[in-house]
Amino acid sequence: MECRRCGSPLDRPGDYCLVCHTANCDTVVLDIDADRAHLTMLDEEATVGETTITTHPEPEGKPRVVERRNFAGRIADELRRKRPETVFSAGDREIIRAVRGETRYEFFRVAGEDPVTVVLERRGERALEVVETPPKEKLGGRHTTLIGDREGRRAISTVANHPHVKKIVPGPIDASGTGSQSGLRAKVTRADGNGNVRLLLRDGSSVQENRIVTTAMDRETGERVRDDLNEELAAVDLQ
Repeated sequence: MECRRCGSPLDRPGDYCLVCHTANCDTVVLDIDADRAHLTMLDEEATVGETTITTHPEPEGKPRVVERRNFAGRIADELRRKRPETVFSAGDREIIRAVRGETRYEFFRVAGEDPVTVVLERRGERALEVVETPPKEKLGGRHTTLIGDREGRRAISTVANHPHVKKIVPGPIDASGTGSQSGLRAKVTRADGNGNVRLLLRDGSSVQENRIVTTAMDRETGERVRDDLNEELAAVDLQ
C-alpha cells in the first residue's frame, strides 16, 4: 500500500506515513479472541487493510499473565503504527482493557458478530464525549459512605474508570432488606431518557443506589454505556 497523500510505500496497510506525516486510516476495528486479534483499518467507509495477530494461550498462572501482557502489547504496537482517531473494540475484555491502558486513542465498545458492519452502520452518528476527569474526581454528592467496604470501592472505581462516565453520586444506604447472598454484588440499571443510569450495590441486607451521570445523550446510547459497565463489573467478579 502507498500513502494516499505522497505515494510513499507503507510497510503495512493503513500505516501512518512518516514521510509526509499523514494518517492513512481514521478508524481501527479490533475483534479479539483468546488466540487472535483481527484489526480492520477504515478510511471513512472504505476498508484499507486488515491484519491478524495471533498468540498461543497459556494455562493459568504466571505464563498466562506474561502471554496476555505480550499479546496486548503487540496489538497496541500495531495501533501506534496506524495512529487512528478512533478504535472500536469487540471480544476479549481483558485484552481490550490492557490495550486501552497502553494507548491514548479514543476507544468505543461495539457488540455483534460482525463488528466492522456495526461500525459502518453507525457512521454519521454523534460520538459520545470522552471524559478526561481522573476517576477519583468523579465521585461527588452529599453521601460519601459506600457499602461493601473494599469491594464497594472497587465497584465504584470500575465504573469511574469508564470513559463515558462523568460523575457518580452515591445515595443513602437502605439496610432494611433481608438479603441472603454473601459478598457485594453490583448491577447497572436501565438508562433513563437522558442516558444516565444507576449503580445498585447489594451487600447482605444493605442496598445502595448510586446515580451515574454519563455522556450519553438519550436512552439508546445510555443502554450501550449500561451494557459496557455491566460487562466491566462482571469481568472483575462483582456480578
